[in-house]
Amino acid sequence: MPSSKLDLLQGTLDLMVLHTLAAMGSLHGYGIARRIEQVSGNQVLLNQGTIYASLVRLDQRGWIASSWGVSGNNRKAKFYSITKAGRRKLAADAEYWGRITGVMDRVLAMGTVADEEPA
Repeated sequence: MPSSKLDLLQGTLDLMVLHTLAAMGSLHGYGIARRIEQVSGNQVLLNQGTIYASLVRLDQRGWIASSWGVSGNNRKAKFYSITKAGRRKLAADAEYWGRITGVMDRVLAMGTVADEEPA
């Protein structure tokens, strides 16, 4: 029986975070996680440790930048934004994942021997 949430392949969460920041602008970690969950139809559920590990990794690589600000509920929060290097990485990764999904679509569209009628 399939699990209720999707297990993400390595690198996909970073791509989702970069794309979310490119599309939405500066957000805090909680906002990024909730937006990814919303867009995925709650197929991807992110805990605090998972999203913040991705944010630390992306920040260390220079693909996002962070600054302190005040959240919607008037609390101090770290906000993240995508950098120029992050936009280049996003473009390259989006192109790569587009190629991968195209290949997977073609492979999964193949009929199988079990699907064929007996001779």
